[in-house]
Amino acid sequence: MIELARRAVEGTVAAGAGDAEAYASEDAGREVRAHGGEVESLTAATRRGIGVRAWIGRRAGYAYGTDLSEAGIRELAARAAETARIADEDEFAGPPELPVRLMDPTGTKGAPELRDPSVGEWSSRDVAELALLIEEAALEADPRVAGVEQAVYADSAERIAIASSTGIEAEYERTTCYGYTQALAEGEGARETGLGFGLGRGPAALDPAEIGREAADRATEMIGAGKPASRSCPVVLDATVAASFVALIGRALGADAVQRGRSPFAELAGEAVADGAFVVHDDGLDPEGSASSPVDGEGTPRRRLALIEGGTLRTFLYDTYTGRRAGTASTGSAGRGGYRSQPSVAASNLLVATGTLDLAGLLAEAGDGVLVTDVAGLHSGVNPVTGVFSVGASGLAIRGGEAAEPLREFTIASDLVAMLKAVRAAGSAARWVPFGGSVRTPPLLVGEMTVAGS
Repeated sequence: MIELARRAVEGTVAAGAGDAEAYASEDAGREVRAHGGEVESLTAATRRGIGVRAWIGRRAGYAYGTDLSEAGIRELAARAAETARIADEDEFAGPPELPVRLMDPTGTKGAPELRDPSVGEWSSRDVAELALLIEEAALEADPRVAGVEQAVYADSAERIAIASSTGIEAEYERTTCYGYTQALAEGEGARETGLGFGLGRGPAALDPAEIGREAADRATEMIGAGKPASRSCPVVLDATVAASFVALIGRALGADAVQRGRSPFAELAGEAVADGAFVVHDDGLDPEGSASSPVDGEGTPRRRLALIEGGTLRTFLYDTYTGRRAGTASTGSAGRGGYRSQPSVAASNLLVATGTLDLAGLLAEAGDGVLVTDVAGLHSGVNPVTGVFSVGASGLAIRGGEAAEPLREFTIASDLVAMLKAVRAAGSAARWVPFGGSVRTPPLLVGEMTVAGS
């Protein structure tokens, strides 16, 4: 892959570009869907391609392709150079520079191991059996579970290489996998759903019994749900819900959103934005994070960044372009959706620091309030400029410091900064949640939030 990237860079410069960068990737993945004790579908696909950025002065161009023959790469290089010639000038356009601190020319010195060989060792029959075991575990966990919508297993094995005319070269491999199911429970004249999931580097890291049992537990605990009384009260966000909010905050801390005035944190750098109990870092080198890599999508080395610490907003996330626009350096936060897309600012793994209380301790601290276990429409229900949100939710009542009856069809409302300032404690046990990004967070106790029900 690195040789393909080098050839693409050389060809683009030969076609007239002043500088060039090539991002070559190969992604082999499988997905299994099981239902009713049978495999409904099993797909396997491998995608390979190269994306090339070209710069001529302050004009930038981009092209991508899947023809990796010599002729195909020459044609791709010529297209990239041509798009740069006809592009508008942009004073901040330019290639990423080789960072002085990048002493290892491959960009992988000290990087964590991100490849699990079990992805290649498990056959399609093996992973299909894993999906079936997830479904079976959900059905057997509780007699009230009437069915499972689907049980899904998916994995990915990636090889990525980046090369540029400025001297950047990096190549790495990464595997990820996940499994999930949605259980259906019946009782008191209604049908409830519950999600269970797990993720890891390879299938050997997944526990089908645990995934199925979580789905069953979440579905059955909602049987007989009613609406809470409308009021302001303490709210405990379970880890999956907290992760959705943290992912949203991560996007709001991206420099592109800040520079476009589309972030409630835009004017708050260095200011108090949270209670000291809420601490979040971005760490692209965490060995367990699904978004980990030794370098970002431009070849800049990853590192751990304190985003909110001691209640203060420490930094925004920058790629090369937004960093140049702000007069600062990239933080190694250029994300890419693959060779078809250009890099843009993105968080890697968002890690929320744990506290000293387990979930029972958080509920006891809350006293009387609501435990939120699911939210709907969060990303469309948040104003990107002000951070004000009002979203549908479901969960459990907290009464006398303990979980009580199930609740649904209510909303929770606040704004992101006010919510962070109202965080009173973080739980002692964190989990990885893949929804909306790669987030590792414990449950969070928010001292006050508006709950609108009956």
